[in-house]
Amino acid sequence: MSVATTSPHGSASGLVSTELLKLIGNTPLIRMERIACDLPGIEIYGKAEFFNPGGSVKDRAALNMILDGERTGRLTRDKILLDATSGNTGIAYAMIAAYKGYKVKLCLPKNASMERKHVLQAYGAEMVFTDPGEGSDGAIRACREIYGQDPDRYFYPDQYNNPANWRAHYDGTALEILAQTDGRITHFVACMGTSGTFMGNSRRFHQEVPRVKCISAQPSSGFHGLEGLKHMPTAIVPGIYDPTVADDNVWIETEDAYAMCRRIAREEALLVGISSGANLVAARAVAKHLVDAGQPGVIVTVLCDGAYKYLSESFWQAPL
Repeated sequence: MSVATTSPHGSASGLVSTELLKLIGNTPLIRMERIACDLPGIEIYGKAEFFNPGGSVKDRAALNMILDGERTGRLTRDKILLDATSGNTGIAYAMIAAYKGYKVKLCLPKNASMERKHVLQAYGAEMVFTDPGEGSDGAIRACREIYGQDPDRYFYPDQYNNPANWRAHYDGTALEILAQTDGRITHFVACMGTSGTFMGNSRRFHQEVPRVKCISAQPSSGFHGLEGLKHMPTAIVPGIYDPTVADDNVWIETEDAYAMCRRIAREEALLVGISSGANLVAARAVAKHLVDAGQPGVIVTVLCDGAYKYLSESFWQAPL
């Protein structure tokens, strides 16, 4: 397993002092050597977003939406930050708000992992739990209702419809990936929840390196166990999602994503979350297609978060 970084943190004395929020971004790009060992001519890399201080890729979008709220005057000291979340964006909001001194209220499905709930509680966030059967859509509906009752009380960034979400990746993540691969990337693959990660990166790749193929991934049905991900044909479609951005789409089975999480832990020594497992399943599907066509590829996907928020899930006990 090899690692590339764009801006290593260090100095001649070995001592570094910086603000917490400046640690968001510039995450390592890790080559998945064993996961791709049976795929000749293929390199698969994962953007290790669990290195962000809040533990996930959502730190980027949450910070950008909060900064945008401050710039536009929509977020002030007397307002409560309110949004719907499946967990990671909520944790990012709560972490940044604790640092900046804002109050946070979050709507999330009741079946969110216990670890996520504990982290949110530790940061001091107020939680409103919604019907687990409605997934993230139920949290969105509850959030809209709360906001509608007293809009002057809240700053509602609305991550599913806020362009500052995807802009965080357009202006940051994609440029890091281009630098870390020396522009060699041929394919970008990512699952979608709000779709911000896929939209922002893909738009930048299409602009800077049009030959890069950007392939989205989704759960294969509306009833799935891939927490935070959306099956767009049956979900409330985010306003920032544009289906024309994707060059293709891969459909993911829940059990395949679970199995990949276990495999990555035992073969690459990386403990990653469920959406990361789904992303690697999609990356391998793209890789197999390239191998069948006799084509090489440098495929980049996103390791959205680590596994610590999912270790109570029973799928870890299953054999490979």
